[in-house]
Amino acid sequence: MLWTLVRRHSRPYLPHLAAVLVLQLITTLAMLYLPSLNADIIDNGVAKGDTAHIWRVGGIMLAVAMVQVVTAITAVWFGARAAMGLGRDIRRSVYRRVDAFSTEELGRFGAPTLITRGTNDVQQIQMFVLMTLNFVVMVPIMSIGGVIMALQEDPGLSWLVWVSVPVLLVIVGILIRQLLPLFQRMQKNIDAINGVMREQIMGIRVVRAFVREDYERARFEDANQVLTDTSVAIGRIFVLMGPIITMILHLATAAVLWFGGHRVDAELVEVGSLTAFMQYLLQILGAVMMGSFMFMMLPRALITARRIMEVLTTDPTLHEPEQPRTPERREGRLELRDVTFSYPGAEEPVLDGVSFTALPGTTTAIVGSTGAGKTTLLNLLPRLYDATSGEVLVDGVPVTDLARRELTAAIGYVPQKPYLFSGTVGSNMRFGAPKVSDEQIWQALTTAQADGFVRERTTGVGDEVAHGLDSRISQGGTDVSGGQRQRLSIARALVAQPRILLFDDSFSALDVTTDANLRAALEQTTAGVTKVIVAQRISTITGADQIIVLEHGRVVGRGTHEELLASSETYREIVDSQVTKEELA
Repeated sequence: MLWTLVRRHSRPYLPHLAAVLVLQLITTLAMLYLPSLNADIIDNGVAKGDTAHIWRVGGIMLAVAMVQVVTAITAVWFGARAAMGLGRDIRRSVYRRVDAFSTEELGRFGAPTLITRGTNDVQQIQMFVLMTLNFVVMVPIMSIGGVIMALQEDPGLSWLVWVSVPVLLVIVGILIRQLLPLFQRMQKNIDAINGVMREQIMGIRVVRAFVREDYERARFEDANQVLTDTSVAIGRIFVLMGPIITMILHLATAAVLWFGGHRVDAELVEVGSLTAFMQYLLQILGAVMMGSFMFMMLPRALITARRIMEVLTTDPTLHEPEQPRTPERREGRLELRDVTFSYPGAEEPVLDGVSFTALPGTTTAIVGSTGAGKTTLLNLLPRLYDATSGEVLVDGVPVTDLARRELTAAIGYVPQKPYLFSGTVGSNMRFGAPKVSDEQIWQALTTAQADGFVRERTTGVGDEVAHGLDSRISQGGTDVSGGQRQRLSIARALVAQPRILLFDDSFSALDVTTDANLRAALEQTTAGVTKVIVAQRISTITGADQIIVLEHGRVVGRGTHEELLASSETYREIVDSQVTKEELA
């Protein structure tokens, strides 16, 4: 998974990678050459009192050190550019794939884990690639080259290399094996705490309304404690690794000085060669240590790569048609033919055999009790879901055969929970029609009964004050009331001038007077548009051309308000319940 992910996104950075390899090679060779020069100075310069030799070899050492510094810095620069660019491209790929997901995939993954996979998980891959680029050449060459150079200086001490390096590798391997499940658990803990925080932030008003702050605080503390415990367990292993590696390095140094001192005393090796051997041994162990740090990041990188690839390899259930069809007449005719829909894993269908036709210029209302399938039915029309069986047709063409751009141009959708984006009133109105004029926006706002409060709306202070269409809107539209948010969402749908308008309980937050005025304005300005309204308030749909009554996903009544009062018991019960409530009020 990790190799596939990196290989797929690293192609634009192959020149950077080649530069890193060459520069790291030069840096490593320079580092391996320096101890030999140092030994030469000690044995042939200091020991013999040859000052000229010391200056000459010292100058060479200085030049080699400068080359090492320059190549190391340049290699890190190229590596950082490649790693950061790779992370950017992976984030882009994740975003584009999530953006193509249907409501089904979004529900399957969930927002918290998708946020984590697009941010924290990508960052782990990014840091692993950066570490790998910094050490991918240095570690093997330093290890192998250090062994060769050390043996050239004093073969009699070679057993120290064969003892210390395997010991270090075994210890690091044990630690990595313990870290792998902890890193996997940690990513799941991050998903969990993101989910709790997101839920609490979005539902803060409900939490305060029901005085559940203590309960939600306890939920967060539980999720936070689980993440903390996992992080502490990982930290303990990392803390343990430092002293162990340091102890091995110091023991190796002490062994070289002890056994090498005896060899120097026995004139089996010179002091300079012993010094060089000790430096090479430390370089070997240092390379192993750097490699171990890289491999310490490998378990988490493998887990995060697997999580990212799960997103990138998930095919959206809704696909663009291979050969899109174009309606012969774009008039806004909407038809459902024996439509059945079941959510994945559900035992029973939400909709079962629903059929009706909505003609241009008419209003079709859909009513029913909670859970009857009204919102699900409306979601099938703009193809947020695909019907399990049956067909949904727009202007005589199945929605599965229409290009996404053609379908979205034909249908305007006002969801049950209206959502406004951070920006201005004008930018929200132009969300579906970027080139629309201010005059057209004001016409839509007037129809939606929103022009009054928008004209009076002022945001900002001092030089940043903004009025009307330029006034700021916070994310989600939390700085306007529920009724204002609904009216702005309706106006946004009107600005796009679709042939079909879908209202999913979009008048529930409006008072009766505003509701009546808005519907009257809609009849005048959208005379030729097909309108489909899901409503809980019977007064909203009494004037509809046809009313579809749903019960347990089936159509149990069809007709006008007067016809259904006479023929549908389910519809009469809905009407009676609301009339009773109004009378009691």
